[in-house]
Amino acid sequence: MSKVHPPPIMHPASAMDFLPPAQLQQVQLTRLKAMVQRAYDHVALFRQRMEERHLQPPDVNSLADLEKLPFTVKADLRDAYPFGLFASPLSEIVRFHASSGTTGKPIVVAYTQEDVDDWSQAMLRSFAACGLHRGDIIQNAYGYGLFTGGLGAHYGAEALGAGVIPISGGNTDRQIMILKDFGVTAICCTPSYFLHLIDRAGEMGVNFKELPLRAGVFGAEPWTESMRQRIEAESGIKAYDIYGLSEIVGPGVAMECVHQSGPHIFEDMFYPEIIDPDTGRVLPDGTEGELVLTTLCKRAMPMIRYRTRDITSLAADRCPCGRTLRRICRIGRRSDDMLIIRGVNMFPSQIEAALLKVEGTLPHYHILVDRVKGLDTVEVQVEVTPEVFSDTVGAMEQLQARLSHSIESVVGIRAAVRLVAPRTLQRSEGKAKRVTDKRNL
Repeated sequence: MSKVHPPPIMHPASAMDFLPPAQLQQVQLTRLKAMVQRAYDHVALFRQRMEERHLQPPDVNSLADLEKLPFTVKADLRDAYPFGLFASPLSEIVRFHASSGTTGKPIVVAYTQEDVDDWSQAMLRSFAACGLHRGDIIQNAYGYGLFTGGLGAHYGAEALGAGVIPISGGNTDRQIMILKDFGVTAICCTPSYFLHLIDRAGEMGVNFKELPLRAGVFGAEPWTESMRQRIEAESGIKAYDIYGLSEIVGPGVAMECVHQSGPHIFEDMFYPEIIDPDTGRVLPDGTEGELVLTTLCKRAMPMIRYRTRDITSLAADRCPCGRTLRRICRIGRRSDDMLIIRGVNMFPSQIEAALLKVEGTLPHYHILVDRVKGLDTVEVQVEVTPEVFSDTVGAMEQLQARLSHSIESVVGIRAAVRLVAPRTLQRSEGKAKRVTDKRNL
């Protein structure tokens, strides 16, 4: 029996999502001017870069003038560790978060009380966009702590009036017990962890399709449309893509509506641009490039033209939901997680898309990159279904060949494929680690 998905109930706070374009642009310009002035007055690095370009805040008279302003990059946040980019005194800071960086010191971000309130509203609008409302029970399996995901989703769900279960990540058996016993209607976590929950629930005799669960808010890692289809087919829920990053605010920069046609950016709070990642030139809507974001409300730590490294495009056509906010196309890759294999650019999401085209595989894989006698090698370890793994050697070899061909057709390189038994590859309770690169580059 299929689940009943009720129509969305609009929350009053989501009225900003439907502003006429001219009115939205006026809000954006007013806030942009104030943000540039604040950064100029209080952030030495931004002021220095403006002066190098012979610019002052009054030179920003239109949204198009944003192109004149300097970019901000992740290295700026590392170099300014811990408080060098703050525009508010420490006496006004009520929250610190830090990124989950893998090298060096973390990237520190900060919030005034107004920033926390704005973030909560962005997350409220995110949940409302995908049809959640007061009375829903939301299991929040994003990590709490310095990572922005847990508390960001928590505050937004409370502002919505929903009941929040602050379960955080990990302890999979307890997650499934709570999902079942508490009548959870929505879950927040990474898509790879939700697939892990589905697998484990099956082993425990719990059928997700029989639970009240109807929606998943998935983010914090790239995932493909094929993975969405797999999640929805195996669980009976609707899977929604949420986008955010700590440097801007955390989750809630953009969120899909019930039409699932790409996350709407909350443009009154975060102004988007798409640039050519090589030249920095601004590209028109519909053209793929690197997403650049400018905070329009952030007081503690304004981000002017922050280069996200996420590759996407902006869709300006009107969504059937009626929102006037532009959408970003699904982000499947970043300009900085690109692997160069024998001169060919390769992204993990391309491997995933190739694997999911072939029946008999599971959406759990790992890419092992090495260099042998000066030549790059790629091995893709792929879990297969129990039926396939217990099949004949000949059938396994045929599947390997189909997978290898699919990878080559999508990526353009040959990769060794190794089929492994179900539940062989390590599961992630946060962001999935898809690649091990053993080359000393």
